[in-house]
Amino acid sequence: MLTAHVRLLEQKGYVVETATNGDDAIQLVMEKGYDLVFLDEMMPGKGGLQTLAEIKDAEPNLPVIMVTKNEAESLMEEAIGGKITDYLTKPVNPSQILMAVKKILESKKITGEAMSRDYAKELQNIAISLMNPLDEQEWIDLYIRLTNWDMELDGHPELGLRQTVLDQKRECNVEFSKFVERKYRSWIESDKRPIPLSPDVLDKFVVPELGKGRSVFFFVIDCMRLDQWLVMEEFLTDYFSFQRDHYFSILPTATPYSRNSIFSGLFPMDLEKRFPEIWQAGEDDENSRNRHEALLLEKFLERRKIVLKPEPKYVKIVEAEFGRQFESNIASYAQSKLTAVVVNFVDMLAHGRSDSPLLKEIAPDEAAYRSLTRSWFQHSSLFGMLQTLARQKNVTILMTTDHGSVRCMRGSKVVGDKEASTSLRYKYGRNLKVDEKNAVFVKTPSDFKLPRTSVTTNYILAKEDYYFVYPTDFHRYLSQYRDSFQHGGISMEEMILPIVKLEAK
Repeated sequence: MLTAHVRLLEQKGYVVETATNGDDAIQLVMEKGYDLVFLDEMMPGKGGLQTLAEIKDAEPNLPVIMVTKNEAESLMEEAIGGKITDYLTKPVNPSQILMAVKKILESKKITGEAMSRDYAKELQNIAISLMNPLDEQEWIDLYIRLTNWDMELDGHPELGLRQTVLDQKRECNVEFSKFVERKYRSWIESDKRPIPLSPDVLDKFVVPELGKGRSVFFFVIDCMRLDQWLVMEEFLTDYFSFQRDHYFSILPTATPYSRNSIFSGLFPMDLEKRFPEIWQAGEDDENSRNRHEALLLEKFLERRKIVLKPEPKYVKIVEAEFGRQFESNIASYAQSKLTAVVVNFVDMLAHGRSDSPLLKEIAPDEAAYRSLTRSWFQHSSLFGMLQTLARQKNVTILMTTDHGSVRCMRGSKVVGDKEASTSLRYKYGRNLKVDEKNAVFVKTPSDFKLPRTSVTTNYILAKEDYYFVYPTDFHRYLSQYRDSFQHGGISMEEMILPIVKLEAK
């Protein structure tokens, strides 16, 4: 490195040491601790690539920047294969060297400072937005902004902004709950609603793809939030291009209601009238109430007079072993015009975290919950399925979810009879009582197009991040379910859902 380069770095506060050949450089690296090495490709004795290999053997994580006159692509590829951090071509001026140092040693600090400034502005912008009435699309856009910031800040825990994010999200959910409470009945009663709801998913997103002569795979990932989809998307960008839309889940944001609504194209009240046997299953048994999704899909296609040959396929993946088996056979399903696949793992993860101290230790907050999702997806049969489908011709993939989940931090006391349902974010039964600041009380189920099991049945739906606790052993259950991921109520995380079209690159 020339004297001018060294002098500039020293003026900027860096301590710089030099070596004139590869052997001396390797010896210095082994004897001292360095943060960064600039390595000339042409040196007396050992060449740059061999020196690089020995430095990496001694210090695998030490950043190394190679400096060379040689612009040959083969040399660049060999250097990249040797895990070079960056590559500079001579002549190199001092400012280039300084920029390379800052990029590698100070980028986290610099981006963190910029992020703090930008987030402070965003806080103000969101506060101003909440002062005005937002429409459905503006709520979606706001939630996407919040989610993107939340995920950006995952990489900068040192900024100490996590509580600020939580407070901001809570404030937004207060207003979003009011918005849904005002608007929900107008949505479900209109044929021209401003946002698709669960019963619209097949008509709006799936049916239009069926007439294009391609095989359609429709994946429903139970209980997947927008942030969890964005985590999965990171792994899929090499294989697919994405077209993302959004829709709102119906209420309650729970599988028996929202997922049955997707596959039937019906609101729960209408579904119960057409298929009463589905609602005669165990009141809170989500699995039993969702055993008929293949039938509901079949009946939906019949009503729309859509005939598909071969017949549509329906697959539900609950167990990992079955998922692996399906992964190995999924290419054969491309012969069908429509294959619906339900994946239950994310829902199991949410519920499992509530019941398992170990999972709560592994995923103590939303950033860690996303990290757990990332780890699962990277090694999952679902990722394998999507990679296989990316290699198939004439395949379109649609991915969505039936509802999300919200991290519940505040309990609300609820009173009801012994027949009331046991869910933590919604309940139905007779004579339910709850603080209406914390919940929406549905006295007449038909107002929300919900089934009524008796003349006196009513529903309550938790707002924001509340969860319901009965007076019996109140403090025990308040503590047990605090900081758990639940669904069934009204929040952005539960209701604003992605539906994504994937096409292989």
